[in-house]
Amino acid sequence: MNTDLGARTKEAVEISEKSRMIVRSLVPGDGPEERIMQRCVMATGDPSFAGLMRFCNEPIQAGVKAITEGAVIFADIKMAEAGITKRGHNCNIRCVLDARSGIAEKTGMTRTSAGFMELGNELDGAIIVIGNAPSAALTVCSMIQKGRRPALLVATPVGFVNAAESKELVRSLKVPSITCVGARGGTPVAVAVVNELVEMAAGGMYR
Repeated sequence: MNTDLGARTKEAVEISEKSRMIVRSLVPGDGPEERIMQRCVMATGDPSFAGLMRFCNEPIQAGVKAITEGAVIFADIKMAEAGITKRGHNCNIRCVLDARSGIAEKTGMTRTSAGFMELGNELDGAIIVIGNAPSAALTVCSMIQKGRRPALLVATPVGFVNAAESKELVRSLKVPSITCVGARGGTPVAVAVVNELVEMAAGGMYR
């Protein structure tokens, strides 16, 4: 039984363990991909979400390695930054909205896109987490096409404008990525992915 690092009280641990037991009955398996799919099902309350998840270019191994080595985690919005567990790792978690470059005002692009652009080569070797902003996913894809190399890109933006298309583009890139198919997704899914990777790293996976 995996222990949720975010569960700090007896009742919280009991709820987490019961939730995992129920989800395992709906989404069988105990491999790395199954664990992440199960965590995403817990985050959405929807067993069908497991079938939407996609894993490209050995992302779990890359993500666990990056977390173990203390890579920076860049989140697209504050909700993601707050949701990613602070326990079980030494990674610095930063929200790109904290970047104050003025690019958004000058160009009219979204603040999340501008935040990633401002980071530039800081994205190399980092874990990028996008759960809300398709525009940011497209910007990051463009930066990767121009040479940026994050350790892992977790992209599960939600919505009807560019969400599905941005995730499809992510999957076409030669970088480790975890995405979901279609318009569904959201910050809780992205956070669930990262938190399960942290659980795996804390448990010594791939060492």
